[in-house]
Amino acid sequence: MGWVAKERLKSPRARLFVALDLPASVRDGLVDWQRAALADPVLRAMKPEALHVTLCFLGYRPERSIDEIAGILAEIEARPVELALGAEPVPIPGGRPRLYAIGATGAAAGELQAELAEALSAVRLYEPEKRPFWPHLTVARVRSERRPPGPGERRGKGRPRRVSKSPARLPRKLTSPFGAVRMALYRSNLKPEGAEYVSLAGVDLPSPQGDQKR
Repeated sequence: MGWVAKERLKSPRARLFVALDLPASVRDGLVDWQRAALADPVLRAMKPEALHVTLCFLGYRPERSIDEIAGILAEIEARPVELALGAEPVPIPGGRPRLYAIGATGAAAGELQAELAEALSAVRLYEPEKRPFWPHLTVARVRSERRPPGPGERRGKGRPRRVSKSPARLPRKLTSPFGAVRMALYRSNLKPEGAEYVSLAGVDLPSPQGDQKR
């Protein structure tokens, strides 16, 4: 192993992504919907702080790059980003889902994501995905069939359990258009009880004309 590789292993790294933050009224409405809609006990509701629309998942990056990424976000022109959530939760994958997501529509989100992806990839901090950008938020994960590991055993992933009752549709009030409030850089800390998200930097977004849901 060369010196450069050894140095990389010693460098502290952070699991990073950039996402759109939802208005408090929309996030609170989704939390209320989760309580009623996720009736199947194998479904685990995502925490309120996890209800965001990811623009670019950067993966593990050196901690020293955080300031550079924050600077790139600051250079992108803040603009209104209007979104509308779909009513039907989408199972991913379709056969035996491991999570359920809510899709969103909005041309401005796609334009912002493309600009951000180009800026980050230009400095080799992001590798664009081959699949088209799909704005969405994860609302529930499916609990695993995994059993607790025995003494000396490694913890495996296990298959997702079978869902007997899919999540209910979103109410009409949650499918009305709204404006994202912030484009934020997050650090994801993986823990046994689930990921913890820490906002590191961000840019406030102006409200679309007539938006009252902030």
